[in-house]
Amino acid sequence: MINQAAIPWENKPEGTSDVIWRYTKNPIINRYAIPTSNSIFNSAVVPFGEGFAGVFRCDNKAVQMNIFAGFSKDGIRWDINHEPIVMKPGNTEEIHSDYKYDPRVTFIEDRWWVTWCNGYHGPTIGIAYTFDFKDFFQCENAFLPFNRNGVLFPQKIGGKYAMLSRPSDNGHTPFGDIYISYSPDMKYWGEHRVVMKVTPFEQSAWQCTKIGAGPVPILTDEGWLLFYHGVINTCNGFRYSMGAALLDIDHPEKVIYRTKPYLLAPAELYELTGDVPNVIFPCAALMDSSGKIAVYYGAADTVTCIAFGYRDEIIDFIKRNSV
Repeated sequence: MINQAAIPWENKPEGTSDVIWRYTKNPIINRYAIPTSNSIFNSAVVPFGEGFAGVFRCDNKAVQMNIFAGFSKDGIRWDINHEPIVMKPGNTEEIHSDYKYDPRVTFIEDRWWVTWCNGYHGPTIGIAYTFDFKDFFQCENAFLPFNRNGVLFPQKIGGKYAMLSRPSDNGHTPFGDIYISYSPDMKYWGEHRVVMKVTPFEQSAWQCTKIGAGPVPILTDEGWLLFYHGVINTCNGFRYSMGAALLDIDHPEKVIYRTKPYLLAPAELYELTGDVPNVIFPCAALMDSSGKIAVYYGAADTVTCIAFGYRDEIIDFIKRNSV
């Protein structure tokens, strides 16, 4: 929920029955938006000040993966720093990483927390905090390698921090389920529980190979609204689409409903072609007081896009079309 600048928005196109629709001016951030970038995608956006701040995945022209801070007045036109974020020690001196990618950001209590896939002898979940998106303080990695898609809940659950993740391997993981873990102090993590597994191919093939949490979950009266990506391994390689689920408010390891059909799948040219074709990868979602939602997603591992929907319509769709 935000109370500052209005979130990006475009009304539903006439005649469509879809509950999620694309911004007609996608992509909003092109691959060469800063001088060194090869691609800018899979990035996190949050309300900040009188506008918005973001942490962006920017792969450079050597295809080194790093995260950069940026700012916007309207959530569409962005001024992204030309140099990557330089971490300072937070609750650890161990702040080296071989790469950083696919960040998420959320505000908890008194600061903004950033999670990302951190290169530490393989992919794991890095954590940092910031008060101003200028100085960032890196904390202990949450988990052992190998892990990806670390997504914090925006408030404590049962007095503990909670994070979704997707245990994986060191390559282009051909498997993956969503787990939840808890921490008393944002340093030590445990109480790992499974949340969602992939579906049988015959039941819902778009999410039969692997799944991973997307944007920070949104608290609603019906439960935690979680957008997630699902993957099918086709004869042409992986295909990433977006679905949604409702998790129990007090026990989010319990899935109440989960979409059988996808909400959004690669169809536009900027989703079908790029460095990695056939990818829609949601990483951030903004919701205003009226229930309008803007979802930021990476397209084809190359550019950044937005899609829109109404909370109530999305929740109704999930409940009526649950696997």
